[in-house]
Amino acid sequence: MATGVLLVSAVLVACGEGGPHVPAGLVRTPAPYVGALSLPESTAGGADFAFRAEPGHLLLLYFGYTACPDICPTTLADLRSALRRLGETGASRVEVAFATIDPGRDTDPVMTAYIRAFFADGHGLRTDDPDRLFEATYPLGVSYDVWTNADGYVEVMHSAWVYVIDDQGLLQLMWPFGTAPDDIAADLEYLLGSWTMPESRVPGVGIAVWT
Repeated sequence: MATGVLLVSAVLVACGEGGPHVPAGLVRTPAPYVGALSLPESTAGGADFAFRAEPGHLLLLYFGYTACPDICPTTLADLRSALRRLGETGASRVEVAFATIDPGRDTDPVMTAYIRAFFADGHGLRTDDPDRLFEATYPLGVSYDVWTNADGYVEVMHSAWVYVIDDQGLLQLMWPFGTAPDDIAADLEYLLGSWTMPESRVPGVGIAVWT
């Protein structure tokens, strides 16, 4: 499988009571509102799942596919490790949702088994409607494609960002693939505590991996 690298981001400095905090990923200012976006939840009988955290919580949203050999399972494992670093109290305020961009193979039972292998209360999101998937991904900047090659094998490419959404439906942060669990945990602790939208920009580089 060919892998390319797209350099596309910048980081921002956020200041709170504990002093300067530099997020590990990309902060977009002003924070985009994505709370009106949604997808059906396979882990809840197809009920509509809005891209908005519960009050006082954060939602970590990732788009991928269950047959992914490396990027997707590594990302979910890193998120799981980061939540363990937060402890039970902190982790209880963070929800994780995994949305498939390969619904033809990722049926509801497959999605449920996959996300629950990483998070007991994780949300699996899928739709068979390509237009609805596009409507849910385009505002976030998610890129993906699924096709069958000349040899009959299914090929998939997708961007690999984790989207951090607050209880107002605002996209507060985006982590690129490879962000360390320690850095993820530090960002979550800050966001759950005294996050304020930053005003100064510090150039940096983030990575979106296509598989």
